[in-house]
Amino acid sequence: MNPYALSMLMSSLAMGTIITLSSSHWFLAWMGLEINTLAIIPLMTKMHHPRATESATKYFLTQATASALLLFSAAMNAWMTGEWTIMNMNSYTPTTILTIALAIKLGIAPFHLWLPDVLQGLDMMTCLILSTWQKLAPMALLILTSYQLNANLLTLMALASAIIGGWGALNQTQMRKIMAYSSIAHLGWMTLVVSFAPGLTLLNLTIYLMMTSSMFMMLMTLNATNMNKLSISWLKTPTLAASMMAGLLSLGGLPPLSGFLPKWLILQEMTKHHLGVLSTVMALSALLSLFFYLRLSYMISMTSPPNISNANLAWRKKNNPSLINPILVVLSTMLMPITPMLLM
Repeated sequence: MNPYALSMLMSSLAMGTIITLSSSHWFLAWMGLEINTLAIIPLMTKMHHPRATESATKYFLTQATASALLLFSAAMNAWMTGEWTIMNMNSYTPTTILTIALAIKLGIAPFHLWLPDVLQGLDMMTCLILSTWQKLAPMALLILTSYQLNANLLTLMALASAIIGGWGALNQTQMRKIMAYSSIAHLGWMTLVVSFAPGLTLLNLTIYLMMTSSMFMMLMTLNATNMNKLSISWLKTPTLAASMMAGLLSLGGLPPLSGFLPKWLILQEMTKHHLGVLSTVMALSALLSLFFYLRLSYMISMTSPPNISNANLAWRKKNNPSLINPILVVLSTMLMPITPMLLM
């Protein structure tokens, strides 16, 4: 892609997110979301492949539907209250429509079906942007309006996301689909507690962004798009493979890694609100995610496929392991194993 066009699209992405984050008017927030959507579609189709075009089409139709619902809920609320202010949504119908619109934007179950298919047709860099940066604006609106949204609907969607996100990745072999289901599961945890403690949702989002960014960067460095390529990563560069294992286990929420911290605090908060059954179901759903992350870690560290010497030598000639970006190792080793005991 032309560098000038790429810089313009990336600037539009940043501008759309900043407009949404800084706006108190629903029309401006909707405009920022639309700028975001229109800016990322050319990035999705830059591979000039039918699969990328299909992903971009699915993404556009889904996001257009969500934007239409969001604008409809804002217009209905303005008709009822006479205001377009984001913080003033008190009617039941507009808040329910807004909850559904934000769920479609983020890919929360049961409106999640577009996310794995869209990510599978994109390159790793676009997947990274879609899984991290594109979550900021809708999540900011969700946190801002959390005390006004339908709490029961949010809880049901959070429970469905945690279960589907863990269950759906069990039979996947493509890393992009696994990361998509991981995003769905993490969004379920964020949605669960947003009505009770928005600060915990913000903490969970921050840790999720760090873990997902480092994981996609390592996958891009190793050119590992499926589990077979991931299994030879230890023979390419043991340091990066060990860092990837730490990142995977942290994504799964294994203590004392940093991915365990938000889950632990969220379960503690839900227990304070006497939601023991819901906390138990969410904790059991986290075991599903932990299972396939442990399976990936096992493939990296304990398996060695035959006839890999040629592939290993070819990779080392193309990518000198001594020149691997040190940011990857810093992200995975300094940010991942953060023990929650430090916060007690």
